[in-house]
Amino acid sequence: MEYNKLISVTGLSGLFELVNSKTDGAIVKSIEDKTTKFVSNRIHNFSHLESIEVYTIHENVNLIEVFKAMEVSTETLPNEKDAKAVKAYMEKVYPEIDFEKVYASDMKKMIKWFGILKANNVELKLTEQEEEPETES
Repeated sequence: MEYNKLISVTGLSGLFELVNSKTDGAIVKSIEDKTTKFVSNRIHNFSHLESIEVYTIHENVNLIEVFKAMEVSTETLPNEKDAKAVKAYMEKVYPEIDFEKVYASDMKKMIKWFGILKANNVELKLTEQEEEPETES
């Protein structure tokens, strides 16, 4: 399973692997229970994990940067339902997060998603962009 194929679907809990896209939605596979289903884009929105950014006190960073900080941290993951513990954990692991703009619900999702990624041994790696050859004018 590759990080670049993972998506979040509004209204559905967890993370999904994009199996195939159609004009009216997508076929997705749940990472947690491995079920495959069709999800309509008339009802749901899709977000690729690679495209999600997190507000920081400096410039926005890709979500994978937060995940990598969580991976190297010695702190134990808090229960995602405990908002205070989640915030305290994020303050230790990634203190640059702008806590006025990043909601507790977003931090809870980050904790839950990270747990799902680790449980399924997903390598935290962005798709490498192909560099276009420079042309001389």
